[in-house]
Amino acid sequence: MIKYPGGKEYKATAERKRKKSSSEISISSANRGMSFESDINASNEYYKDHDICLITKRPTPINVVKVDYSKGAKIVHAYFEEQSTTDYNGVYKSRYIDFEAKNTKNKTSFPLNNITKHQIEHLKKVIAHGGIAFFIIQFESLDKVYILDASYVIHFYEKGERKSIPLSCFIESGIEVERAYNPRLKYIDAVEKLYF
Repeated sequence: MIKYPGGKEYKATAERKRKKSSSEISISSANRGMSFESDINASNEYYKDHDICLITKRPTPINVVKVDYSKGAKIVHAYFEEQSTTDYNGVYKSRYIDFEAKNTKNKTSFPLNNITKHQIEHLKKVIAHGGIAFFIIQFESLDKVYILDASYVIHFYEKGERKSIPLSCFIESGIEVERAYNPRLKYIDAVEKLYF
């Protein structure tokens, strides 16, 4: 507690502390998804810096229509040129890797409505050409991350028997990704166990 000279208490201090801690605790769901992506990006930087693999985030191609230069260069009107395929691709141990990162709050399954048909078609082609294709899924409520080979996701997507992939499939057929300080997500260790 802070006191002014003469012993008078400064009452706003506790209020400020309370506001600060509540704002630090409240995180929107969009930010949680971005945090997951940030963890993957930081892990990719670590892997690149330590010459383990080269994985990059695939940019989404956009066509810029209008830019506002009044306060720097700000894009005010643009559209996607084409549908993006997957989030990440690169090379590990001379093998091409392609994967999609998804986040879910669901505790028992991963909803398939988070996946688009063109992503499925793209990953089928990666597999057909001998590449490694998988999904890295964060079960946010469980604080767990798994990689699951894309063939399982393709099977569930195309069979249409379920609208989601049960958590048990991730536990039995996938690999749980360990969290650490550096890299934040040790997903290459999981790739090593699953594919090598």
